Amino acid sequence: MNRIAVFCGSRLGNHDAYKQGAIALGKALAEQGITLVYGGSSVGLMGVLADTVLENGGEAIGVIPNKLVEREVAHHNLTELHVVETMHKRKAKMAELSDAFITMPGGAGTMEEFFEVYTWAQIGIHNKPIGLLNVNQYYTPLISLFDHMVQEKFLTQDNRNMAILEENVEVLLQRLSKSHV
Repeated sequence: MNRIAVFCGSRLGNHDAYKQGAIALGKALAEQGITLVYGGSSVGLMGVLADTVLENGGEAIGVIPNKLVEREVAHHNLTELHVVETMHKRKAKMAELSDAFITMPGGAGTMEEFFEVYTWAQIGIHNKPIGLLNVNQYYTPLISLFDHMVQEKFLTQDNRNMAILEENVEVLLQRLSKSHV
């Protein structure tokens, strides 16, 4: 994997664990020579993640819709910054540039980004691995919902298994590198 798209919040959340998770992921990406592809913001977890990658000698590519350049405060010190027209074009460009996806804690926008690439994998639009970095047990309720969906026959076990849940950054990166959707 040369490039990983990371979806995460434009806010820091209410636990320092989220910021520390972004720092840990940023350091690991830089140390492993994996380019970060992300939402292009300089604030929240997005900003912490990009700054950490750059401070540790890595590369960071941002993709941000023009309507969010000021609202999310576009990061202008990136390796590359792509300004696109819409959120859909943002996700499409991030997917095009990436070999895998990681979703960190975030709000509705982060969830929407995750669910779109997750659905794309289910219907065969891409075959890139998808991970959930379960910082502070953030995604445990979502995985419980997925398990319920399997039990109720709305989601197959194979599709459920496409979402790789992991608390440890290094283990998640290792699992993603060995995974094929």
